[in-house]
Amino acid sequence: MARVLVVIRIMPESPDTDLAGLEKKAREKIEEFEGRVTKTDISPVAFGIKALDLTFLVEEAKGDTEPIENALREIKGVNSAEVTFVTRAVG
Repeated sequence: MARVLVVIRIMPESPDTDLAGLEKKAREKIEEFEGRVTKTDISPVAFGIKALDLTFLVEEAKGDTEPIENALREIKGVNSAEVTFVTRAVG
């Protein structure tokens, strides 16, 4: 089976949310789904809020990304989690 490259955007509840702590918890959740985070970006959105974009690889056999999104939404301090990009990884 192939691997899938996924980018998920996590929006914090407020500008005061600890993004480093949020990233750590999000990485743990992704690893529970046998994903491997390969890149982290923090992007300014508006009004001092910054989004956390995590890029990770997961086996295609895992199927839908919805369980990962739902698990990330349960983290304290997360307002939303949404997949913004998905593609099959070649190689």
